[in-house]
Amino acid sequence: MTAIHPEDLLQQFASDNYAGICPAAASATEAANQGHVSSYGDDPWTARAADAFRELFETDSEVFFVFNGTAANSLALAALCQSYHGVICCESSHVETDECGAPEFFSNGSKLLVAQNAEGKLTPESIRELATKRQDIHFPKPRVATITQSTETGRVYTVAELRAISDECKSHGLCLHMDGARFANACAALDCAPAELTWKSGVDVLCFGGTKNGMAVGEAVLFFNRALAADFDYRCKQAGQLASKMRFLAAPWVGMLEGGAWLRNAAHANHCAKYFAARVSSIPGIQLAAPVEANAAFLLAPEVVLSSLRERGWKFYTFIGGAARFMFSWDTDLARVDALCRDLEECAALRM
Repeated sequence: MTAIHPEDLLQQFASDNYAGICPAAASATEAANQGHVSSYGDDPWTARAADAFRELFETDSEVFFVFNGTAANSLALAALCQSYHGVICCESSHVETDECGAPEFFSNGSKLLVAQNAEGKLTPESIRELATKRQDIHFPKPRVATITQSTETGRVYTVAELRAISDECKSHGLCLHMDGARFANACAALDCAPAELTWKSGVDVLCFGGTKNGMAVGEAVLFFNRALAADFDYRCKQAGQLASKMRFLAAPWVGMLEGGAWLRNAAHANHCAKYFAARVSSIPGIQLAAPVEANAAFLLAPEVVLSSLRERGWKFYTFIGGAARFMFSWDTDLARVDALCRDLEECAALRM
């Protein structure tokens, strides 16, 4: 049997997926683990969670619960597309870089039309370029634009940016999908109501991430345009995303939404990212690759410094543009951030 050592449990900053389950989600799950209730979503916990989303977003949306973000994004895009359609996305978007072709698979072949942008954001200009580049029958017909909030590069779309994107989409007959794996972090960063960052700004479908916000598993798919949700329950079933014990996907959302933990968790993670950025900004040879807007910080540092940091046991990724990415979560301990900063400072000094 593989032993678990104390050092294996130390807080790391490679991903906000490393964190455990927050108390609000855990207690709601425990509360749902009482007695027998109906299966496949026909239970009071699922209904309560769906109602909590409708109250939070101030609209009567269609709400579905799936296991993970790949399923949420891929099935949502498939619901918006036929196989001959195109999906406009940013080159660093999760659907392009980290879904193993799932959006194309579940849509039976819809093509991702990729826009380049250094900040990891779609712009009205990039949408217009791809939507009008080819309009002949030999090329996939653009149907959807998908944006990530907050982005893979740690940036957030403001309300003004979202509305400009939505207006551009509407002018080309495109639906607008939002990958919200870290949607809570964007809400906290912008101090905006969820409705303002979604349907009031023209978003048709949101995939709201729970896993990175303190849940063990689970994402919610919200169709603000209810007509687009036709037969989505069948898609979920066919894709193996209809949980038989659905209450255990839904109940954590009850705990997260009803008490406001979703926003507190995100605000704490964002605060820790900014704290880290402030601490490292004065270290010689270390630069922030981009402004810290949500719960991610990207550092530019010599490879020898990063290698030394890894040798001291720290985990982080450099898969986006070569910058070292540090992610902060609902349970980030500032004392642990301080330890990381001290080691980073020492590693940088040894190089001098």
